Amino acid sequence: MNDSGHAATTETELPEVAALGPRARSAARVLAGVPTSAKDAALHAAAAAVRSGADAILAANARDLDRATQAGLAPSMLDRLALNPARLEAVARGLEEVAALADPIGTALAEWTRPNGLRITRRRVPLGVIGIIYESRPNVTADAGALCLKSGNAVILRGGSEALESNRALHECLVEGLLAAGLPAAAIQLVPVRDRAVVGAMLAGLGGSIDVLVPRGGKSLVARVKAEARVPVIGHLEGNCHVYVDAQADPAMAVAIVLNSKLRRTGICGAAETLLLDAAAPAALKEQVVRALLDAGCEVRGDAAVALLDPRVKPATDADWSTEYLAAIISAAVVGGVDGAMAHIARHGSSHTESIVTADEAAAARFLAGVDSAIVLHNASTQFADGGEFGMGAEIGISTDRFHARGPVGVEQLTSYKYEVRGSGQVRKP
Repeated sequence: MNDSGHAATTETELPEVAALGPRARSAARVLAGVPTSAKDAALHAAAAAVRSGADAILAANARDLDRATQAGLAPSMLDRLALNPARLEAVARGLEEVAALADPIGTALAEWTRPNGLRITRRRVPLGVIGIIYESRPNVTADAGALCLKSGNAVILRGGSEALESNRALHECLVEGLLAAGLPAAAIQLVPVRDRAVVGAMLAGLGGSIDVLVPRGGKSLVARVKAEARVPVIGHLEGNCHVYVDAQADPAMAVAIVLNSKLRRTGICGAAETLLLDAAAPAALKEQVVRALLDAGCEVRGDAAVALLDPRVKPATDADWSTEYLAAIISAAVVGGVDGAMAHIARHGSSHTESIVTADEAAAARFLAGVDSAIVLHNASTQFADGGEFGMGAEIGISTDRFHARGPVGVEQLTSYKYEVRGSGQVRKP
């Protein structure tokens, strides 16, 4: 049954969706062998199309925003949905940055020769066909399309219905780039309908056409994908990120990092959701950090020790320590040094991104080695949890998995490898 209570639509009842898989598989075979120059030419042409089509893209986005506002979409989701000239230029630059990346396909990862003379090479190859299911952010259409193309993969994009017009406008630019470079338009396909049954069809693998799924969106979406997918999934469930301010932190640096980690953009997965303060830190340092958050308009929900630092602090509940707010709210606790911070993160964290602010290199080394998250930072904002900031050009998302890909999922993370074995007539003995 679907959300409306009617019988779920099957893939075969959506012929325009059923056709996506075979077309993607055919395109993937072509992409696996195209030269880097063709992929880069397509990305540059797509960037040019984004710039020349900016007015049409922004008009489509305005229609999506109007529809989403009337539907009561949450402010954090509206922020993710919104495009403006600066964000659109960032989309175009992102395409060019991916084009500038080294092409991983065909790279020899390792080579060795066996005593019997067999020469073995482990070489990077594309994953094949990638299905990406995401919400709100239209820039994901361009980022995901670019990364999949550069890594030699065909991709099927299923954006949120709230961003359908924006995604269509951006997808047209990607297709324009593909055609300009002589590549198949089916290399980057966008699901053309709003029907939510499409998600179920993709989770089932579109008749064996999809090799891997990447969800990017809210907790409920990712949870459903991880629970129901019949193909491998790369992604994270939520970003419950922490900033730990050590006793040896520089006060001005601590304030700047905490404010940026929480408030630069509250709706992204790298936004800090919990502040941890060293019990041994000077009272003035702890008060300054908490006061800066409150003065900036952030609600602070603290434990008993944090509540003593400022009367505006609200009491935290047990649920707060595991909550991804995606809003101007942060939970805050006083902990017993690095060990206390690591214990809190191990208990309540989501293995996404954590930061320590300290001038004590030994404390930083313990934190970096002891925290089991995909990204761990020293004296830097959690909002650097981003493939672009890592020099990857863009990212499809952050993976908290412990296999295949972890952290920002960029071009290299969208590849696998195969073994090439060269002989001179060797046969295996009985």
